[in-house]
Amino acid sequence: MNEKKSFEVARETLKQLTARKLPPTPGNYKTIYNEIAGIPSVEAFPVRELKDIAQALPAKTPGQQRQRGLLESAIDRMQWEGIKNALVAYGGFVPQGGAGASDTMAAAATGVASPAAGAVPGLSSEFLLQIAKLIEYAQPALGSDDQHFSEQTANLLKAMRLSGADITAVKLMLANYSHRLSFVAEDQAEIKSVLLKLLHLVFENIRDISIDEQWLKGQMDALMAVAQPPLSLRSLDDVERRLKDVIFKQRDAKEKSLLAQDEMRQMLATFIDRLSEMTVSTGSFQEKLEDSARLIEQAKSIAEIAPVLKDVVGATRTMAQDSKTARDELRTMREQATNTQAEIVKLHQELDRVSVQARHDPLTGALNRKGLEEALEREISTVRRKETPLCAALLDIDNFKKINDTLGHTTGDEALKHLANVARECMRPQDTLARFGGEEFVILLPDTPLDKGIEAMTRLQRELTKRFFLAGTEKLLITFSAGVAQLSNDEAGMDAIRRADQAMYLAKRAGKNRVLGA
Repeated sequence: MNEKKSFEVARETLKQLTARKLPPTPGNYKTIYNEIAGIPSVEAFPVRELKDIAQALPAKTPGQQRQRGLLESAIDRMQWEGIKNALVAYGGFVPQGGAGASDTMAAAATGVASPAAGAVPGLSSEFLLQIAKLIEYAQPALGSDDQHFSEQTANLLKAMRLSGADITAVKLMLANYSHRLSFVAEDQAEIKSVLLKLLHLVFENIRDISIDEQWLKGQMDALMAVAQPPLSLRSLDDVERRLKDVIFKQRDAKEKSLLAQDEMRQMLATFIDRLSEMTVSTGSFQEKLEDSARLIEQAKSIAEIAPVLKDVVGATRTMAQDSKTARDELRTMREQATNTQAEIVKLHQELDRVSVQARHDPLTGALNRKGLEEALEREISTVRRKETPLCAALLDIDNFKKINDTLGHTTGDEALKHLANVARECMRPQDTLARFGGEEFVILLPDTPLDKGIEAMTRLQRELTKRFFLAGTEKLLITFSAGVAQLSNDEAGMDAIRRADQAMYLAKRAGKNRVLGA
């Protein structure tokens, strides 16, 4: 070992990490530190892998149990000699039931007990193929940034799909792969979490810098609410569409503001020009008056004064005309700037009014008619592409007019919100809730045939019976009648909703609080 002190070696290690462009991981730091300090590099003792092997060994006899215990003890003490002795001795113990030593050794090597010991058969090729498919299907969620992990995956899949695969080798590869998989999955989860935090930071920054634009703050608050975990492709699609709305409206408002600024600059420039001209005119007028006063003082008769007075009157008229022209131009430009400012104020008021209501019902938070039309178009496109079923359910609160008449419209509004909240909690992430009008709601159920759609609405009815609506201190049971229609081939979305509406009407006539299929 050289004569360098430990802190000098540590400092040199950090320099070498930077010079070699290596990530500052504990492994890299230890390798370079040992290299500089002259310490022999010793591979880390594979405690976890050896313990996995020990746990995989069967312990059906007292001898096997004892040897496995000795093996685990040697692993804990990191003694290779003890591990070797325990493994060698382990192979000499034969399970009760007469299995030969060769069968026992094969069972120990593969982790599968021999048929004589009453164990289950070994892993089949079909089972390995199923595991291979499972791993392959999970790959898109794990990404392809880690080249080593991708190669490891490819090698494992190739080994599992070989006819007559070596089970022992495949099990070892699976053990190594699962260890590596845990780190990759953690990395992907952390990446997703960090990206979501960055997205929220962007939203918060846009909202905070919008001091005078309340409509934009409202839009960003809505985006923050949508971009909350658990995320789905549907929620991210909603985030994208809302963000596009914000960008479009912000661009429109910015163009109006820039126009107003340009007009204000033009008005100020004109004002300065006219002020300069008026200064020049005033100076000339002052000089003219002084010359005229001097001529009048020198005049000896009225005849000499008359031309001078005529010049003074002419100069005064010119001065007055210049002032009037400048005043008229400034007034015109001021009126134009005022009108532009009024247009901007009107635009912001309109944005305030429609920003939240663009696609969502302000009372219940469900989609409104416009939002429903867009969602319906999107779902039908998926149905046509994937040839999957789609159900549309139309719900109508029973006796809603009575609630409004006896308890007031405020209570009626709260009842609508109660139904919407319960429906959202019972729905799947891929389902869509929209307020169709008044006390009517539409629920779109993708990948759902008619019988399953009816079952879903029946479950929602049962959930409502468990959760009473509180009107002050009074408990009210909110019920609804519903019709469910499955979209037919080449049928328009609104036609399916109309069929569901007809089924709902029949459910009302049949006694209410019922669900009927169209």
